[in-house]
Formats: sequence, C-alpha cells, structure tokens
Amino acid sequence: MKMKKFFTFFFGLIGWKSVLNVEIPSKCVFCVAPHTSNWDFILGIIFYKSMGGTIHFLIKREWFFFPMNVIFKSLGGIPVDRSKKSFISEQMVTLFHSNAYFRLAITPEGTRKKSAKWKTGFYYIALNAGVPITLAYIDYSKKEIGVIKNFYPSGNEKQDIEEIKQHYLHIRAKHPKKFIISNE
Repeated sequence: MKMKKFFTFFFGLIGWKSVLNVEIPSKCVFCVAPHTSNWDFILGIIFYKSMGGTIHFLIKREWFFFPMNVIFKSLGGIPVDRSKKSFISEQMVTLFHSNAYFRLAITPEGTRKKSAKWKTGFYYIALNAGVPITLAYIDYSKKEIGVIKNFYPSGNEKQDIEEIKQHYLHIRAKHPKKFIISNE
C-alpha cells in the first residue's frame, strides 16, 4: 500500500493524471497506444504501480542482462526471443488459464517507429484466452494515462481492430508523426 501511495504521489508530482473510465478486470490484455517513445514505458509503469496492481509486459530478450534482467523481471517483464519463431501467444494464453490474476500490456504497433499496421498478437491472445482487451492510452497533450473501455473480441479481427483503433483517433503521442491510425 505504501508503494501505491508513493507512485500515486510521484505521478501527480510530475504533472500527470490517471483516468479510469472502467473497472480493470483481474484478467485482461491491455492494448496500450500510442507507443512512440521509451517514456511511454516509464510512464506506464508509474501509472500501473499507482493503481497498486501488477502488470506483465513482453520485452526483447536482449534487455535481460544483469542487472536489467532483475529490474525488468521485478516489474513484470517477460523476455521474448524475436530471432526465432516462437509460440509466445500460446504461452501467454496458458498463463491466463493458469492464473487467477494476470494482466498483460502490449503495444499494438510493436515498435516505437512509425508503423501503419498494428500487430494482432494482443488480439489473438485475448480472444484465445477468453479475456477482454482493455484499451489504455497515453496522451501527452493532456498529460494523462487512462483506460477507455474493456473490449471483448468477436473473432472478426479486421472489424474489431478497426473499432479498437477508433478509440485512439484523438490521442496525442509523444511523437505524433510516428502514430498512424489507418485502415488496413
């Protein structure tokens, strides 16, 4: 509880606020957008810690060297080896099924670079695990991080992804020219 208060205080101290429009389920895949800066990760961790919860996130295996591996693991990091085809989606679904409480944050752009096409791993993890996609955002113009809604995937990927993207149309990224919402 002390850590939650500390992170809540710190979040406000740096001038940011949190906006929670819905209750966050004990199991969900956070779709976090936009993701155009390393600051997104830092602000996101402060936000989640200010809520008092634990969040997991996927991170390149290359970041898991000492002492960073200790830090990332304690924050909820799950290393991913992107050099070979893996079954990370299936592994995440298994974690959802084997835990009473599991929240996984994924940035659909999959990179901080300009990317018009969103990756769909977050969608299929949620669909196959039978959990909602919690739409979270980082808006630099308002200095707020929030949760818009819990979205339940229907299985119609194209339609669902387009509907999800509509919720991010007016969100301002740290580097706005890198955040593209387009019809695919």
